Amino acid sequence: MENSALALQSHSASITTFNGLNFLDWCEQIKFHLGVLDLDVALYSEKPTAITEASSDEEKSHYKHWDRSNRLGLMFMQMNIAGNIKTPLPKTESAKELLKLMEESSQTTDKSLYRTLMGTLTIMKFDGLRAMHEYVFEMTNIATTLKSLGMEVEQNFLI
Repeated sequence: MENSALALQSHSASITTFNGLNFLDWCEQIKFHLGVLDLDVALYSEKPTAITEASSDEEKSHYKHWDRSNRLGLMFMQMNIAGNIKTPLPKTESAKELLKLMEESSQTTDKSLYRTLMGTLTIMKFDGLRAMHEYVFEMTNIATTLKSLGMEVEQNFLI
């Protein structure tokens, strides 16, 4: 068990912390590392029915594997979420549900950021207080950020 904890900690150290704006990268890394650790079963399958005395050895084994995957997967994800995002989240007992909550949180953040950036871009005017290339660079950075959010800004709009 100590080896599992050490492996989990080691893998966690190499993952980008989810900050609300990097869901796709974070999710890809989470899924990869949980897969390498064989802890991704709970992300892709529903919780199996509870074990009873009538359960077969295979059913018992699958339930234990799923339960371990869910518990450790949930902890693994929580270790890699920024505190300001983790704190207001509703409590969940499911790794699959936590992943869905992070995706929804990301979409809300993306929309808010999109509105803010588009507002900034719309009212920007060259004021002559700084060099023209700085002004153009700022506009290009905003357009690039919007593109990373899936919102293409037309060249004509920037001009």
